Amino acid sequence: MSNNNKKELNKVGASGQTKDSPTASDSTTEQSQPSQPSSQPSPPPSSSSQPKQSPAKPSQPPATTAASATGAGSKANTTSQPAKTQPEPPAFEKGLVDQIKNKFGDTVNVLFIKPLRIKIQVDPQNIVEVANYLRDRLAFDHAESVAGTDYPKDNQIEVIYHLGSYTREELASHILWLTTRTNRDDARLPTLINVYKSVEYHERECYEMLGVYFEGHPRNERFLLPEDWADIPPLRKDFKIKGR
Repeated sequence: MSNNNKKELNKVGASGQTKDSPTASDSTTEQSQPSQPSSQPSPPPSSSSQPKQSPAKPSQPPATTAASATGAGSKANTTSQPAKTQPEPPAFEKGLVDQIKNKFGDTVNVLFIKPLRIKIQVDPQNIVEVANYLRDRLAFDHAESVAGTDYPKDNQIEVIYHLGSYTREELASHILWLTTRTNRDDARLPTLINVYKSVEYHERECYEMLGVYFEGHPRNERFLLPEDWADIPPLRKDFKIKGR
């Protein structure tokens, strides 16, 4: 190769480096100098550039399936419930009832025994005998009141004698309910006026207001309603005030 060609190649190699390209000495100088911090703070990262994190969901219990609910219900149903026990009747009142039952047996039906209260039921044909026993043996010596209740669905009327005692101190606060029932269509009962004189006006009121005729009573007469009363007894459930 000629000397001229070599000179041209050297010129080309020298000129191949651009003006802006750093030289080896420049790069060395840049590495040796420490980098200066920028005077302007870098802008905060954009919120759009960071991925959004969804809030953590609270843990939920697993849904109860129909099968598990059914199983739980059947388990609860199979659990035996303790039977309700009736309270023990008071000793004194129970002693009175035991005496009555020993005397009359199944003739007397005991409806309830409570503190200071006893309720017994007898058939109409036995009420006079039972009343005499209550007066003479247990000292229930007077009738405080007589009431009646209409039971149209049973086609019966119930008459209740509330008996008390003046002569026996421990019975001073006790009330014995002596009850009996009669047919509603032909309401007739034996009177107790020969056992308890105090029932005279009470039985008359039951006769007038409920239509119960007391056989042996000397005065089955009205004393509250007008003499020309022509409607059914006003305390029966089917009585209706005219015009309403």
